[in-house]
Amino acid sequence: MATTRLRERARRQEQQEAHYHEARVLLLIDRFTGPKRGLDGLTKLAKLDFLLRYPVMLERLLVEDGIAWPAGAEPTSAERLSVESRMTRYKYGPWDHRYYPVLGSLAARDLIAYGATDRAEFRITASGAVAAAMLSETDEWVVVAKRIAILKKHFNKSGTTLKTLIYNRLPDAVDRPWRTEI
Repeated sequence: MATTRLRERARRQEQQEAHYHEARVLLLIDRFTGPKRGLDGLTKLAKLDFLLRYPVMLERLLVEDGIAWPAGAEPTSAERLSVESRMTRYKYGPWDHRYYPVLGSLAARDLIAYGATDRAEFRITASGAVAAAMLSETDEWVVVAKRIAILKKHFNKSGTTLKTLIYNRLPDAVDRPWRTEI
C-alpha cells in the first residue's frame, strides 16, 4: 500500500513538472513565432530556455550589454540562490532531455506545429496562441512572459550564435563535464 502511494505521488509530481515545462516552452515558441517563421532549431530553443530558467545568467548578459531589467522582471532573491529546474551540460552547452516529449505533447494537442523544412522549426498554432495569451496573463507566468520579451528583443539570434555567446560570456555554465547539472 505504501509503495503504491509513493508511486502515485511521484507520478503526480512528474505530471506537474511536465506541465510546467510545456507551459514555458509554449510561451517561448509563441513569442518567437512570426508571420513567416517560427522558433528555428532545437539549439536556439535550448539556449533561450537556459537563459529563461537561469535569470541570473541572463542578468549577467544584460548588465554587460548595459540593458536594465524592465520593472518586475528582475530575478527574485530566491532565484539568485537557486534554480527552478536545472539543465544538463551537454555537447553544445545547456540541454534538457525533456525537450522531445514536451514538444511532442504540445504538437499532439495542436498547440504547436513543426515547420515544413528539414531543420527543426516550431510554430505556434491558433489554439496555442490563445493558450499562450491566457497563460501569460496569469500571476504565475507574467514574469516569465516579460523575460521572454527581453529574450526576443535582445537575444533573437541563431542557435549557433546563442551557443557561442554562452560559451564566451558565461563560461561557468559550460566549463564542466558532459551530463553534469549546471
